Amino acid sequence: MRRVTRNLLVAIALIAVALLALGALPSYLGSGDPYYLTAEPIETNETAADVNNVSDRRYPYLTGAIASDDGRSEGYQTGPYGVKEWFTHTPFDEVDALTQQVPEAATDDGVRVRRDGRVYHVEVVQP
Repeated sequence: MRRVTRNLLVAIALIAVALLALGALPSYLGSGDPYYLTAEPIETNETAADVNNVSDRRYPYLTGAIASDDGRSEGYQTGPYGVKEWFTHTPFDEVDALTQQVPEAATDDGVRVRRDGRVYHVEVVQP
């Protein structure tokens, strides 16, 4: 094998390993106080996003908050320099997705959702 070809293959392998590491590593990074997605039951006749058929794989923070006893999801810590947010799923992503799907359900600090006949106000908080 020619030297140039070997160097090219080594470079491609290193790039592949680096990209795989970037996909796995950010989920283990975290700094600062955690953010939580909270789901508080409310009574309202206003528009709410229907989340009866959402998957816990697509909305893990939302389904975790609704299913928990205290109405709070697992914590999410931001990464240093904002790098983690580029590669991982965040509770902010879930609130943004719901407000884009049903803009009328958006509130000043979160979104209203409806699940199993109950309406919840969902927002990201940092205690």
